[in-house]
Amino acid sequence: MILMSEVQTQPPKRYRSELQALVYRKLQELEILFERVDTEEVITMKDCEDINQKLHMKMVKTLFLCTRHQREMFLFITTGDRRFDSNSFSTELGVSRVSFAPEQSMEEMLGTKIGAATVFSVLLKSADSVRVVIDWDVLKEEYYGCSDGTTTGYMKVKTQDIVAKLLPESGHSYVLYKRQK
Repeated sequence: MILMSEVQTQPPKRYRSELQALVYRKLQELEILFERVDTEEVITMKDCEDINQKLHMKMVKTLFLCTRHQREMFLFITTGDRRFDSNSFSTELGVSRVSFAPEQSMEEMLGTKIGAATVFSVLLKSADSVRVVIDWDVLKEEYYGCSDGTTTGYMKVKTQDIVAKLLPESGHSYVLYKRQK
């Protein structure tokens, strides 16, 4: 069991990163309601199970991927319980095989470290070239659980607010991923 705060509906009193401050500023500007918890460091989806129970939602899995020569970068958002299949992903998107992007690229483009990848990174200018790909099953959920850009802050927002408010505000559209059977 991980250590966790009570559920809160206000931003943190102190921000751990530029991205985290931007996240809460944009949520306020876009009038997106959220619930959040502060935690000890959380890295794996297994660690997120306690957060899911506390916030009554399912955490998404956000992967930062790239093609072999890093010419194309993808932020792939899927359900927390799904195993990533590089072949299916590449085939469906019609791109050469993808793999996990280097840690340095994640920090430079997304403003996060491993374990904190989040859709909110699209608010950064450095992520302008990143393509957002959302698994169909994520859109079926009323709530969207994710990191606030840190490995110690997790939140719940309405999925519709992510696709109808946040992504358009960032200038990003998304590709719908319908997993190969």
